[in-house]
Amino acid sequence: MNGTAIENFVCVIFNVSFMNCTWHVGRTATEDTQYFLYWRPWKKEDVTECQNYIKDNCGKHIGCRFQNVAIENHAYFLVNGSSSEKSIQSYEKTIQLYKIEKLTPPLNVTVNCTEVSHSCKIWWQPPRTSHVKRRSCFKYEIVIENKADAEKTTKTASETKAVIEKNSYLYESFSSGKRYSVKIRATDAGFCLVSPNWGEWSTPVEFGTQQLTSTSSYMLFLIPGLAAGLALFLCMTVRAYLKKTSATVPQPRDPFQELSTVDVQTEYMNLLKKQGTEEIIDIEEVKECK
Repeated sequence: MNGTAIENFVCVIFNVSFMNCTWHVGRTATEDTQYFLYWRPWKKEDVTECQNYIKDNCGKHIGCRFQNVAIENHAYFLVNGSSSEKSIQSYEKTIQLYKIEKLTPPLNVTVNCTEVSHSCKIWWQPPRTSHVKRRSCFKYEIVIENKADAEKTTKTASETKAVIEKNSYLYESFSSGKRYSVKIRATDAGFCLVSPNWGEWSTPVEFGTQQLTSTSSYMLFLIPGLAAGLALFLCMTVRAYLKKTSATVPQPRDPFQELSTVDVQTEYMNLLKKQGTEEIIDIEEVKECK
């Protein structure tokens, strides 16, 4: 029975409320040995079996995935085993959950540099957790890297490291002709229920005028080119419109110059005939009514 229990049982909480527990198969366990994990969070009376096992290529349980884990205090774990050939020894362990949490990266890392004072103000928000609300519970490690210049033959980079207990830092070695990157991670400040292990690094944030200059130079060429192209397009459109409208609009007629004496007499005779016809029609219509 000795050596049949699982070995190297490890649990890690990550992304605030997810937990993975893994183990190795016992050294003397038979091939048909299968393991089953049960756990009981703090203040719970009943144990619950794992609902999402991690399996190896042979289908043997070698771990478990959990969701919606609340870091309250401690939890009890039990791993049993079964085999048709021999009894499998059980494994038990109680773990303080906050100690196995992998802290998420600090949030919203922001950099604001002032070229005149050769300094940069860096600040951020604490990592996300399900049980810690006080900012003072964390301390941070900040790493600022002076990026190497690819255009020079010497491609060296230097680093500045510091451990601080507040969520801001003043970097006073800023040079306007260089480019930098900064990353930060968190751990327990020493007086809260926070994991004593360093958490995950934040995504590096790059800053410095070297990067800004290249972008600005590109925009200096792009914006005038777009403006010139737009102006040329508008000029061609207006010119085509004016040309089209001037060709289709008829010239105004001068009634005094183009109307001859014959035309005036003709119009007058037509008008008299029309009036006479209308009077005859009216008389005839009255006679029919009688």
